[in-house]
Amino acid sequence: MELRICHLYPDVLNLYGDRGNVICLEQRLRWRGISVETSGVSIGQPFCPENYDLCFIGGGQDFEQEVLLADLKGEKTQQIKAAIEDGIPFLAICGGYQMLGQSYKTWDGHQFDFIGAVDFYTVGSAQRMIGNYMFTCEDLPGTKIVGFENHSGKTYLGPSVKPMGKVLKGYGNNGEDKTEGVRYQNVFGTYSHGCLLPKNPQLCDYILTVALTRKYGQCQLQPLDDSLENNAHHYMQSRLERQ
Repeated sequence: MELRICHLYPDVLNLYGDRGNVICLEQRLRWRGISVETSGVSIGQPFCPENYDLCFIGGGQDFEQEVLLADLKGEKTQQIKAAIEDGIPFLAICGGYQMLGQSYKTWDGHQFDFIGAVDFYTVGSAQRMIGNYMFTCEDLPGTKIVGFENHSGKTYLGPSVKPMGKVLKGYGNNGEDKTEGVRYQNVFGTYSHGCLLPKNPQLCDYILTVALTRKYGQCQLQPLDDSLENNAHHYMQSRLERQ
């Protein structure tokens, strides 16, 4: 078996070590003897969804998002939409997550129209939502996800999508309705930065299973020794539960 990963805009969208999520995906495949090839697609480079089994988009600030707007127009937007509707899994973090939605209106009134692949929109605020946080995961009942968020955008989901989970500590999508992230088709959008998959191996394996099952049919990953990963997870979970 093999998995082909596309890292969209790796040189532009990579806050707080978000690329660590790609490294985590790659390594957990290699530990199981599954081949993996990762390709970067940046500004001016074609995105051919038929070449990939899983896509990743990292986080960026308002400036980086604005830089990408021209590149996203036209063919690339249609290709990303088609890939999502075809069921290719996407993991999108913070700014990359926002870009899959309809629009982002900054706190000072500038509006960016994004690709509209997923039914949600984002509105900027003067308040930053920052810190370690924790949320449930609808795809993994009983599992608590720990992460780090730093955003001023408040995201509001439309009726055709559901959240990744419910905020237990922190802010999540908007600090108001207790939702975190978005799930649509095989899209996983979240505000959790670089520590997401390394500290949450169950989520990493779930996303890999979704990608491999889409490509090969039913897939069951062999267990790994996650002692280090679970220790990091449990430390942060305990710390947040004491707050």
